[in-house]
This record gives sequence, C-alpha cells and structure tokens, in this order.
Amino acid sequence: MRWLTLYARSRQVPASLAAVVISTVAAWALARDGSGAPGDPRLPVLVLATGAMAASIGLGGQDLALDRTAAIRWVPRRAAHVLLAGAVIGTVLLAVQTMGEDMATTAFVVRDSAGLMGLVALGAALSGGPYAWTLPFAWLSYSFFAPPPTSVPMQVATWMLLPPGTAAGTWTALVLTVAGTAAYAVTGPRR
Repeated sequence: MRWLTLYARSRQVPASLAAVVISTVAAWALARDGSGAPGDPRLPVLVLATGAMAASIGLGGQDLALDRTAAIRWVPRRAAHVLLAGAVIGTVLLAVQTMGEDMATTAFVVRDSAGLMGLVALGAALSGGPYAWTLPFAWLSYSFFAPPPTSVPMQVATWMLLPPGTAAGTWTALVLTVAGTAAYAVTGPRR
C-alpha cells in the first residue's frame, strides 16, 4: 500500500484531485443561478476538460530517465492511471450533481470524461507530461467556436458537445480513449 501512496504523491494526485473538486463545485454553483439554458453542454464539458487538464499533471514523473529504468511494468500502471483519472473526473461531476442541479446525463459524462482523458494521454505521449493539457484545450476551444455540426466531419470535430446518443460523438470518444491510453501506456510521456 505504501507504493501506491508514494506513486500518488509523485504524480501529484492530491493536487489534481483538489483542482477537479474545486472546479466542479464552482461550476455547480454557477449552474445553480439558472442563467444557462437547460441542456446546454458547454458547462459540463468545461468542467470535464478542466478535470482532464488538471489530471494531466500526473502523466509525467519527476524524472523520466528514472521512470524508464524502473524494475516495474509501467504499461498496466500507465493505462490504469489514465482510466482511473477519467473515472474520478466523471464521478466527481456526477456526485456534485446529486446536490440538486443536473448539468449532464451519466452517458454524456462517461463519454466525455473517457474521451478527454484519452486525449490528454495522447498529448502526453506526443508532447510530454508538461504539455499534455494542450490537446484537450485546443479541441475544446475549437468546439466552442465551431459552426453547427451539420456534417460527419463537423460532428467529429465537436464530439464533446454532441448529445450522448450521437454515433459520431461516441465513436470519436472511444477512438480517442483507446488510442490515447494505448499510446501513453506503451511509450510513456515524451521527453
């Protein structure tokens, strides 16, 4: 059990979890004023993306050379880290919603938290741990200002904001989750 505590501290999990909880509670407080349109996906997507970006801090260790020479199998630990972070981010939003203000459905939260964590993991594999947050930030920014999704490519580009039953949104999130988690688990963060 001690190794798990040391791993969590070395990956800055307590700070990331605090950021996830604070941002979720702040969004819940903003949603309570009733100024947002009901069913507007932008606020829950912003909460989930903020959580994924906060969790991205832990995808790079303190010393990458030390991580690469460790005598433990990193592939399952890295995959578990990504998947568990996505589950925690989604669970925090769903737990805060039980206090009265529904911001998103469970299917929406699961799809987006998994896809965003896959995107963060892909960012860590391509750009390194310190810059893993840039991919979800850029994709979220584009999604907020993109034209309405009338074609399949535009649905793929704005998958985060689509209703949970949309095939393009579900498949995009699934591909990002699998590809990002696999890339990060196998290669680790880029130096």
